[in-house]
Amino acid sequence: MSPAPPAPAADRLFISVAALCEPLLEFTLLNAISQARHPERLVFGLVEQQWPEHRPALDQPELAPRLRRLQLHPLEARGPCWARALAMSLYHGERWFLQIDAHSCFEPGWDERLIAWGRACEQHNPKFLISAYPNPFRMVGGNPLPEPVTRGVLAHVVKSGCTFADEHPTLLFESVPVDSEQAVLGLHVAGGCLFGPGHLVQALPYDPYLYFHGEEQAYALRAWTRGWDIFHIPDLPLYHAYLDPQSPPSRPLHWSAELEALRGRTQASAAALQSAAAARLRALLWEGADLGVYGLGQVRSLEDYAAFSGIDYRARRIHPGAYKARFGY
Repeated sequence: MSPAPPAPAADRLFISVAALCEPLLEFTLLNAISQARHPERLVFGLVEQQWPEHRPALDQPELAPRLRRLQLHPLEARGPCWARALAMSLYHGERWFLQIDAHSCFEPGWDERLIAWGRACEQHNPKFLISAYPNPFRMVGGNPLPEPVTRGVLAHVVKSGCTFADEHPTLLFESVPVDSEQAVLGLHVAGGCLFGPGHLVQALPYDPYLYFHGEEQAYALRAWTRGWDIFHIPDLPLYHAYLDPQSPPSRPLHWSAELEALRGRTQASAAALQSAAAARLRALLWEGADLGVYGLGQVRSLEDYAAFSGIDYRARRIHPGAYKARFGY
């Protein structure tokens, strides 16, 4: 599969961004615009969880007209999934959807390239997701420094040594480089880089009752069992700033001790939210619970997924083909 011809002018792209006290938020939004081939087609849905005194104006003429912004106090935040569900509510029917983290940077023409791959994947299956853990970048002297691992495909596999715990089905995943110029079918998605047709907002709304760990598993399985295909593409045109104590700026996480200490008794702790999310994931994948629109589909079964991926949730086994051996490592 190769990229399709350029997209028509009518294509608009909704970019979902959930940010918690994020020092790179303004950079991320402006970089997306400055590097886009068609910035006039971009629309941002931002859920900004920031201290009022630290909120950036975001009033630049190239950004303000295309920004839909929901501002919340960080102590009211309930985790990434809740914020991403809110961000989806800002979607207004755009042709394409992209969910990113608020610490991302982009290559020139990234929008045109993603849409070209989207059109190619759409020919295979109109219900498609393009996703990956992107190549890393870090900020040096106020400028982004990309540090690509590969220009090929970054494909998801279960992290080496990871197995099912007795109490919950949460797994850890990692990326492995695959030397391919074609898109590769995937078994997992990344919440910080998720691209597809805009109608995924109605078909696969984000589950606000999940927290962080298990978020991507649940979304991938909901999509796959409803007939959606996941693709990893070569030369992904965006990068992610992974947490690195040696590479500022630092950013707090929802479960950071400093935020936990400030939460009152009426606000759920990070531990309570994660415990509830783990129970919800158990209900979804082990107990056969009907979670409605947030549940599994009927087009493919978990047994079908086990045969495809090597991850058998029913038997609670992971076969070698789910690890990096899947791609010859």
